[in-house]
Amino acid sequence: MRTTRARSIVVYILAAVFAAGLGFFVLKTFLHGSDWAVSPINQHINTDSGELASAGKVLDRDGEILAQSLDGQRVYSADSLIRQAMLQTVGDNTWAISTAVQNTRRSDLIGYNFITGISANTAFGTGNNLTLTLDSGLCAEALSLMGDRDGAVVISNYVTGEILCMVSTPTYDPENRPDIENDETGQYDGVFLNKVLSASMTPGSTFKIITCAAAIDNIPDINERVFTCSGEIEVDGEKITCMASHGQIGFEEGMSQSCNIVFAELAMELGKDKMTEEAEKMGFGSSFTIDGVPTLASSYDVSKAETRDLGWSGIGQYTDLVNPMHLNILMGAIANGGVYVTPYYIDSIKTPFGLPTYVGYGTPGERLLKAETADALKDIMRYTVETNYGDSMFPGLTVCAKTGTGEIGEDKNPNGWMTGFTLDSDCPLAFTIVVENSGFGMAQAGPIAQQLLQSAAAIVRGQ
Repeated sequence: MRTTRARSIVVYILAAVFAAGLGFFVLKTFLHGSDWAVSPINQHINTDSGELASAGKVLDRDGEILAQSLDGQRVYSADSLIRQAMLQTVGDNTWAISTAVQNTRRSDLIGYNFITGISANTAFGTGNNLTLTLDSGLCAEALSLMGDRDGAVVISNYVTGEILCMVSTPTYDPENRPDIENDETGQYDGVFLNKVLSASMTPGSTFKIITCAAAIDNIPDINERVFTCSGEIEVDGEKITCMASHGQIGFEEGMSQSCNIVFAELAMELGKDKMTEEAEKMGFGSSFTIDGVPTLASSYDVSKAETRDLGWSGIGQYTDLVNPMHLNILMGAIANGGVYVTPYYIDSIKTPFGLPTYVGYGTPGERLLKAETADALKDIMRYTVETNYGDSMFPGLTVCAKTGTGEIGEDKNPNGWMTGFTLDSDCPLAFTIVVENSGFGMAQAGPIAQQLLQSAAAIVRGQ
């Protein structure tokens, strides 16, 4: 009897161990099965060089093929400019660009699912097809306008969340990959980054939008204030300078003329704690997840700033750093009354038979600004375009915008920025452009914004 009982205990223990092991295996398969499936050791999916030998297509919003597997090889668009413009979004035949869809959505492209594993379709070289919201022609135009300059361009529909254009430079042709790892010229520095999502730069006067919002929220008589700009002020024995001597200037005109003295004085008046609090409300220090990819958080840190440094921070200098996607999200929030719609660039993933396994969409995000603050900023940024840049810059569109020139020192040219949004109900676009180490924002980013907004508007309006 005792022997039977002992055997039963052993059987129960073995059964429990088996059940625990099975449960652990199922859990691991559920959590990591897709990673195992796309592992380079699966030679019927990946070639020795890492190419997707058997996987679905990547297409743009109009169905243009950006990548596909043919005869066991991964090939890209027939247009060289499109290949380069879409590089950081689509990827190449390596794992180097970690945020590219051929890496982040590799298991989808090969047709993996938890129930069947790698689908039978993949064995025939089909896999699932992934369609982007991006317009490859618009992205190619953006790259052409950037020329050989480094930077980032993003244009999105702030109502639906669709990203129409996302370009990062420098870039290269995935069909003719250079020897980047051994390059000593610096030509390809940062080439594996999608700078729209994964980089941040000194913002210059585009940060005045944040200081402007903080002043609206915390200084009751801000619209009646009059500032004096003689081209410079002395703080702590050193100067904060402005590009011009504006004389007596009000708050709204201060934004239109991008007066450094106005916004330096506002930042110093608001103080470290209030400026930090307001910047954090507007997304500084936070990451946004875009189709599973976390953005690099923008940075505003004045914890160790002297009074003069705080003044410089209010005009987008000191140690301020801004991520282009974050700034674009903020533009959408201002246009939407303070609440942003989360952008996305993966429109859908479908089986070879057209059945959707994933459908992308924009979801309402958090409130970044009070509704009344957003409306006030709208009016001020609209006034800036009307009185400084000129409506003739954007024919057929009603645009609110701000340029920026971010000084970065070390004898380098500044970062040139332009960001903003349209007020047209049939064409709700947010845009952010940064040209690194280039020059004044209006001269460098302005012409790019001018041309791309016309092209993007034609796409949205179906022209």
